[in-house]
Amino acid sequence: MSFLDLKNVTKIYPNGTKAVHETSLSIDEGEFMVFVGPSGCGKSTLLRMVAGLEDITEGDINLDGKLMNEVDPSERDVAMVFQNYALYPHMNVYNNLAYGLKNRGIDKETIEQKVNDAAKLLQISDYLQRKPSMLSGGQRQRVAMGRAIVRNPKIFLFDEPLSNLDAKLRIQMRLEIKKLQQKVGVTSIFVTHDQVEAMTLADRLAVINNGIIEQLGTPIEIYDNPKSLFVAGFIGSPQMNFLDGNLKNKTLSAEGFEIKDINSDYEGEVTLGIRPEHLIETENGLINLKVDLVEQLGSDNLVYGQLKNKKDFCYRCPGNQTIEKGSNLSLNIENNKYYIFDKSTGKRVN
Repeated sequence: MSFLDLKNVTKIYPNGTKAVHETSLSIDEGEFMVFVGPSGCGKSTLLRMVAGLEDITEGDINLDGKLMNEVDPSERDVAMVFQNYALYPHMNVYNNLAYGLKNRGIDKETIEQKVNDAAKLLQISDYLQRKPSMLSGGQRQRVAMGRAIVRNPKIFLFDEPLSNLDAKLRIQMRLEIKKLQQKVGVTSIFVTHDQVEAMTLADRLAVINNGIIEQLGTPIEIYDNPKSLFVAGFIGSPQMNFLDGNLKNKTLSAEGFEIKDINSDYEGEVTLGIRPEHLIETENGLINLKVDLVEQLGSDNLVYGQLKNKKDFCYRCPGNQTIEKGSNLSLNIENNKYYIFDKSTGKRVN
């Protein structure tokens, strides 16, 4: 059995809303799992059921071989880091870190050792006598993580902990969280709506949509082989280009061009997906793009424009490449890196 096992876990609210649908998932000890999906998809609800903060309507949750369904949150040996930090404003940092240990009757000497060890690990030793109001957002986030660390839990649960930080600090803190998890080796579940955050943090990630895990795998597995139209559109930045098409006799017709010898027996209406970074400029290419806007990012350029049928389209190219607004580009798909989805179901067919 894995360290954390969810079996057919379902959450239905009293008004009939089904937030989580028969979800089964196994997480190994020491693994960093990320739940990623849009707002309202059920990812935080699933996390809160693991914590015991939401009742389970159906299914089982087992942690380290023990059924958790009826176990009180305080007895589950999990530690949660919230989006709003949930620090006590009237207490200094030391007492915020020590609070949970005091409530469990831990002796003063042990508390002092645990608090100082966590503070050193998180580089907040100089702030132990300060109140949360005297700290920056990043420092408050470290205190929130420190409060989880001192408990030495079986599992860390992070509920969008970086959402309130500015862009630069978010990048810094996600690196710190990953380093910290690798150092302490505690099984962790991290919830986010930010797919870049998910890709950089996860050992594995679960892409969730409408209460269902659409795909589970490593970041590179999901990026390279999305199983559905939703996953393909959600994972990757900038977003994948999508074109309407028709697949017949292993030939795909889409937006004025054809791709032959498709590795699929499916026939019918489809959606063709092409990542902006999987396009190359070439003479007599399949795709003709009229440039409307060039977004210069330094190492890369994002080129936005329209196809002949006025369909919006994006191409990613090296930053040293000069492309003018109004110019016409001839593009091919690199190494047949394209994705074909059943238009009606959204399922991958190639």
